[in-house]
Amino acid sequence: MALNIAISTASVLVLPNFEAQFEIETDASAQGIGVLLQQNKHPIAFISKKLGPSWQKLSIYEKELLAIVFAVQKWGQYLTGNPFIIRTYQKSLKDIIEQKLSIPFQQFWLTKLMGFQHEIQYKSGVKNKEVDALSRVPGNDFL
Repeated sequence: MALNIAISTASVLVLPNFEAQFEIETDASAQGIGVLLQQNKHPIAFISKKLGPSWQKLSIYEKELLAIVFAVQKWGQYLTGNPFIIRTYQKSLKDIIEQKLSIPFQQFWLTKLMGFQHEIQYKSGVKNKEVDALSRVPGNDFL
């Protein structure tokens, strides 16, 4: 609760600038996902969701992909028509567009990203502290 209050105060969050590039950072943990929308290293919005029992059984790769799709769908009105960057600590997602998608899970969720001009970049977990904390906030709604 203190984390939500601390990062949602007026002195921290900024209004979106539609002339600047949007950036999404994601993190998934055993219990939940955390995503951050920002521009020029200034946060605009954040989401933290606890995963339900069936979602908790997914691999970390699948949870990270879920976090990416969740963020893009949630903030699609900001992202449509403009290129944006997605940063994840799951290195294998960086090249998901070029991968052979053999799992129905991948095929289904990747279709949700089509139509958006995005680039997925790897960001090591050590440098991903903000969303790392968001993915571990207890007591949020089930996804």
